[in-house]
Amino acid sequence: MLLKIPLPNSPTCYKNFFISIILLIVIIYIYQLTTYTKVNLVYYDKVRLVNLHKLPVKLLEDSVKKPAILNKKCTYWDCFNLYRCGNTGHDRITVYVYPLKKYLDGRDASSVISKEYYRILEAVIDSKYYTANPNEACLFVPSVDTLSQDNLQTNFTTKILNNLEYWSGGENHLIYNMIAGKAPEFSPVVELDVGNAMIAGADFDTFTFRTGFDISIPIFSPVLKLAEEPEINYNRPWFLTSSQISIDPLYMQELEDLQAKTSNILILDSCYYHNYTKRCEISTNQPYDYPQILQKSTFCTIFRGERMGQTALLESMAAGCIPVIMMDSPIMPFNDVLDWKRAAIFILEDHIDNTMTVLRKITPQHVREMQKHVRFLYNTYFSSFKQIVETSLDIIQDRVFPQWGRVYDDWNVSPDDRTSNPLFLPITAPRAQGFTAVILTYDRLESLFILIEKISKVPSLMKIVVVWNHQRKAPPALSKFPQIAKPISVIRTKANKLSNRFLPYEEIETEAILSIDDDIVMLTSDELEFGYEVWREFPDRIVGFPSRTHIWDNVTKSWKYESEWTNEISMVLTGAAFYHKYWNYLYTTALPTGVKNWVDDHMNCEDIAMNFLVANITNKPPIKVAPRKKFKCPECTNNEMLSADLGHMVERSQCVDFFTKAFGRMPLQSVEFRADPVLYKDPFPEKLKRFNNIGSL
Repeated sequence: MLLKIPLPNSPTCYKNFFISIILLIVIIYIYQLTTYTKVNLVYYDKVRLVNLHKLPVKLLEDSVKKPAILNKKCTYWDCFNLYRCGNTGHDRITVYVYPLKKYLDGRDASSVISKEYYRILEAVIDSKYYTANPNEACLFVPSVDTLSQDNLQTNFTTKILNNLEYWSGGENHLIYNMIAGKAPEFSPVVELDVGNAMIAGADFDTFTFRTGFDISIPIFSPVLKLAEEPEINYNRPWFLTSSQISIDPLYMQELEDLQAKTSNILILDSCYYHNYTKRCEISTNQPYDYPQILQKSTFCTIFRGERMGQTALLESMAAGCIPVIMMDSPIMPFNDVLDWKRAAIFILEDHIDNTMTVLRKITPQHVREMQKHVRFLYNTYFSSFKQIVETSLDIIQDRVFPQWGRVYDDWNVSPDDRTSNPLFLPITAPRAQGFTAVILTYDRLESLFILIEKISKVPSLMKIVVVWNHQRKAPPALSKFPQIAKPISVIRTKANKLSNRFLPYEEIETEAILSIDDDIVMLTSDELEFGYEVWREFPDRIVGFPSRTHIWDNVTKSWKYESEWTNEISMVLTGAAFYHKYWNYLYTTALPTGVKNWVDDHMNCEDIAMNFLVANITNKPPIKVAPRKKFKCPECTNNEMLSADLGHMVERSQCVDFFTKAFGRMPLQSVEFRADPVLYKDPFPEKLKRFNNIGSL
């Protein structure tokens, strides 16, 4: 713009001069307004493509296809071509990433891509879903950086997308975007004409999110590693912390009002020198390291800013701080599958003044559970670009192949807390099949024959399998065995190992196994039948009679085996227990090698190992049946019994401690529970009771 400035001898010289200066200042100010951006936004470093690959060059002409318009009514059922995913011969989606190219628009030849978007492309390529063949691809990811709206040339980027070889109006394309819109509108959706493409975005609200089609992802923060703590600290000095920069003055006033009523609220804002990793207390200007300060707070506020998505969400989660979402209508990351009510508190913007009332009502136990769940969600889904990308693809996988999709527990319950039934049995196992009694014996024929005669009277017994563990002495002929109405099979083992009782013998044809030692002759037929009935209700657990527990020894700093008569149990010994035969297969094929070697070398603890195995997979405790706690063989002498060894208890404790290290955790679950028959001790006529002969303590 040219300004006409009068000569010095003009009478209006000074007047016009000052007017010109004022106009120039106004023009500069208007220009700054149009390019102004808040300092607290996340800007990603750029990586030149020429430093990554030797790239082909494609010149885009102005005469391109007319760009498609974003279809706001898209759903999975009408904007996604499912047939692309079902005719490739794969049982999962296949994702193709367009090759990196350098695009020219005739003016700027410096095409760039952010490091963050490059990590996203790398994560897709490294995932199990990637395919290098576009003809078998179910999903396409452009190699055009759409992560931040601030770095986009909207018209130019739209031209690039619409000229992709397989674009087809955006069908089956996935666009990743974390920062949508520009000032001053800050649109919650990336401002590109992407047609029918799915958007994995971080700024959605309930008005712009296409449910079941788009995917809500978080804004990734470059300082997450600074926030992470090695373990959850439950004793935190600050109850509530607000650390977001430049929040709405109305919210700030609400926080100050809350702070005036209680002493353990920390309100932080940016310091005068504008360092993102520093925050200053608003009243004292005391500086704090950020985001490390979040590790000292139980709850962290998350407000809406210029955008709905906030880096503060992941920063608080990385620090183990429970997010308090003070927004109306937010779309939380991966809301399709994650239950955020287990990890966050939601408060409407109009009810911020009730925040402390809500938070104070949360019990300490619930707070600890939420802190643990926050850590689980962060570590599983949000701690890296790789996890964010893989989770977004997993969600699409479950949409396309729901028959193999994960259920609620798979997404929302950590493996340590998850209970599962790997047997795929009905809720109650059928009675008709009955059970097989597997008896491990060495050379105690008298007690063995007594046991066979007793269990033969159990109605649900189908078969007896005797595992003969003596290699130097042959078992007696079947004609010498008690003559009973049920078939008997005798299996000779190749080596004297306690693990032989858990081999998946083909002679076992029923689902249920009664594992029983040859000296357990005191159980009645009613007790055994009732034990089988209880197992039918809990077919994925060990159900039986002798119970034990484990305790932590603060003196030795190790786990200890405990056999005292306590009401709390964590193990049911397989000397007399029902379980599913599937566990024999896992014991043989999936038990940690060190555990199996320990059992064979020490000739002990195979029953503890089985309890570890089942609990490690199901995360469920065993079930004790009936009140009996004495399991001694009256016909056997003490020197014949393995448990008579004075060092037996010490060695069993060593087993528990060693198995914990081998499994990488303590899987045993303690419980105070016992199953007794209905009417067991009620004063009813005996003929009205199904199980009369139940032993006492």
